[in-house]
Amino acid sequence: MKTKSYDAIVIGSGQGGTPLAKSLATAGWKVALIEHQYIGGSCINFGCTPTKTMIASARIAHLVNRSEDYGINTTLDSVNLKAVLKRKQDIVESFRNGSKQKLLSTEGLTLYEGFGRFVDEKTLEVSTASGNKEHLQADKIIINTGTSPAIPSIAGLDQVPTLDSTSIMEIDQLPEHLIVIGGGYVGLEFGQMFHRFGSKVTIIQRGQQLLSKEDEDVASEMAKVLKNEGLTILLNTSPINVSPDPKAGLQLTVKQDNQEKTLTGSHLLIATGRHPNTKGLNLEATGLNTDEKGFITVDGRLETAADGIYAIGDVKGGPAFTHISYDDYRVLNKNLLEKGDASITGRLVPYVVFTDPQLGRVGLTEREARSLGYNIKVAKIPMNWVARAIETDETSGLMKAVIDAETDQVLGAAIFGIEGGEIMAILQVAMRAQYPYTAIREEPFAHPTLAESLNTLFATIDS
Repeated sequence: MKTKSYDAIVIGSGQGGTPLAKSLATAGWKVALIEHQYIGGSCINFGCTPTKTMIASARIAHLVNRSEDYGINTTLDSVNLKAVLKRKQDIVESFRNGSKQKLLSTEGLTLYEGFGRFVDEKTLEVSTASGNKEHLQADKIIINTGTSPAIPSIAGLDQVPTLDSTSIMEIDQLPEHLIVIGGGYVGLEFGQMFHRFGSKVTIIQRGQQLLSKEDEDVASEMAKVLKNEGLTILLNTSPINVSPDPKAGLQLTVKQDNQEKTLTGSHLLIATGRHPNTKGLNLEATGLNTDEKGFITVDGRLETAADGIYAIGDVKGGPAFTHISYDDYRVLNKNLLEKGDASITGRLVPYVVFTDPQLGRVGLTEREARSLGYNIKVAKIPMNWVARAIETDETSGLMKAVIDAETDQVLGAAIFGIEGGEIMAILQVAMRAQYPYTAIREEPFAHPTLAESLNTLFATIDS
């Protein structure tokens, strides 16, 4: 089989791979981009775009149900889930098709729609849906294959239909009772969404709190908000087995505080993490390393143990966020095209849990800061101290920041409230600029905005 030569091969068209392939090609490189499913990766097709589109619909349903709180007399007759799904799919296809057209119009870039596997360290075999096979070779190969939902080991799970973060966005009938296994951001976002659409929702979490990486007070406030909306939250609860139920749909036996109980539900969502998409790549032919979970190991410059092979995005492990994948692109692009020395080591990792209200997080938690030995100050206020939140009648949540008592620098923050992600971004920039909390406290933010709540937050700390 004749081998086609390229300067670089990118496997996977996610939010790191797509801009990298375009940038390298625009710079004059001959580039091959391999994608076996949909252009755009998880973000556009299964993650950010579709979920946040549906969350927006759920928020409208929630506000209609709350309309009397604002002096508006209206009622929610029903949710047209099929219309919600169509709106979601239209936006997804618009983003996907737009990305594909930009790739196809990029000079020097060849798009291969098929599955790629390594033949040796510098050669890939691409198999297309039509059955054709081609060999591609390059000195630089970038793996950007992402992750897929992981399925836990629960007795009987193969005997009942289950949903994951992808398939739940395709059901066109509202679940009567959705049981969610997993209290991370995926489980919480979908749980609240479907409760707002009209489903009964139960969330099961093995640990003693939701959002296991957050401080206990932040996680407790999240549980409080969801419970107040009507969701059932079961903590310290482990699923034992699942079986079909002729009436309800399924039975799930769980253990909570050493006692067993059986739940009945119509649908079961598994939201317990993700695993790397490396199956079938034949990584053994490359000499690169993976960790105990199968994620590809890289250094700060995103290079693997195999010379000239890089991994970006979720497949390398670590924070699985679109903006981190895109930052991987920035790092690698700078190093490949500008002979730079950019690194992912020590970068800030902000993220937002798109519940309503949002939880924006950046930097260290209080627990992490104390474990690292920092002498800290903690600023914390409830959202009902925030004028703008009171005016909009959205006072759920809290704001919390951790300060280095020696330098007055912000070490981290959790903003759990209306537009929490946007407020968090202000603190992220302040942290990057090494702007002390005292200066933020005295900044004349416009009134009445949510940003001015930072004045109030940091006024709780004595200088």
